[in-house]
Amino acid sequence: MLPQGTARPPKGRSSCNVCTDTHGLAPPSLVQRVAAPQFQSVAYFLDLFSPDTYEAFGRSDRAVTGFRPRQRNVAQRVKKGDKLICYMTRLSRWIGVLEVEAGPFNDANPIFYPENDPFTVRFNVKPSIWLQLEKTVPIHEQRVWQGLSFTRELPPSSIAWTGKVRGSLARISDQDGQFLESLLREQASSGTPYPVDPEDYRKLLAHKVRRQDKDVAVTGPEDVEEPEIADVAQALPDVRESIRVQGLLAQIGSRMGMQIWIPKSDRAGILGEWKGQHPPILERLPLNYDDTTLRTIEQIDVLWLKGRSIKRAFEVEHTTSVYSGILRMADLLALQPNMDIRLHIVAPLQRREKVFQEIRRPVFSLLERGPLSESCTFISYDSVRELGGQQHLEHLSDTVLDDYEEEAGD
Repeated sequence: MLPQGTARPPKGRSSCNVCTDTHGLAPPSLVQRVAAPQFQSVAYFLDLFSPDTYEAFGRSDRAVTGFRPRQRNVAQRVKKGDKLICYMTRLSRWIGVLEVEAGPFNDANPIFYPENDPFTVRFNVKPSIWLQLEKTVPIHEQRVWQGLSFTRELPPSSIAWTGKVRGSLARISDQDGQFLESLLREQASSGTPYPVDPEDYRKLLAHKVRRQDKDVAVTGPEDVEEPEIADVAQALPDVRESIRVQGLLAQIGSRMGMQIWIPKSDRAGILGEWKGQHPPILERLPLNYDDTTLRTIEQIDVLWLKGRSIKRAFEVEHTTSVYSGILRMADLLALQPNMDIRLHIVAPLQRREKVFQEIRRPVFSLLERGPLSESCTFISYDSVRELGGQQHLEHLSDTVLDDYEEEAGD
């Protein structure tokens, strides 16, 4: 009953003094104040560690993880509450889960390297799970292999899955992320140990040499062994494949609006692979360098140029030693230490570790410009094919290669 003298509200309208419409609803401002918070789903991303950065992170307070500056844009996709599934390269093991608390932000204080730490795009994280070395889980362990969407349909000998763990901050499907988080949580509490031979693990860790400006990680020739090709006929399919990849790199660059240089000795084979209409290949390089530098540049397998500037240089390796192209890149940087150029070694995926071993040799770590490993990256044949299959290359810039290259220190 209303107090005496109070006007009765019209039928269908509440007497509450915050209500203003004929449906008895509160004003929008009040609805917003009392509405339940919107649920934000957790996204999963990949966080790659080398054996060296795994050790460095383990020695830290594990409150910060970092990525290279070229990953700054993709890092913006990662939000508070998202989870980073951690994977150790070279050993091919899942190692932990980090929950993002803040970031990304830029910070150059050394964490992963004692000085000149390259992983400066960082997040504050909480280590939900971090496994000791003997508890880390091999990706080839049967339950893992059968549980992941990108391995279960492949034979254990396949390397087709490795593109999924090519670079940090790649999105992991919710299904795979939840599976790995559950598996690693179980492994942390009561899982099966997977011992690592101490001598084999030592070989995976980089050694240090002292430059005048800093210490640099290097590798020795014992790290990777590959059988030599004993027969020329056996090598011919590899040679033909390298020509196809060389031609595809030229085609990709041309579609992006680059001018293309190919060594004169390679042109007949490359033009045979390059289908359709395309601008002519450069007949001479529009560069003003001394004769020795020009002769070195002219022998590089593929160059992408804009005007008088080299944007990208590619050496396509098909030999087991993967050495000649790396040596040519090192010669170029030794002759022109101030040249601003992105260098790439392109080779079959199974030779990735061999490429990294050669790039990080001590002789290439003492260049005046800086270690070759900081200027030269690896791109697999499969990655070139994947990039070449993109439909809108004409609208992309050469920075798209950042999503396909792999660095020796990752």
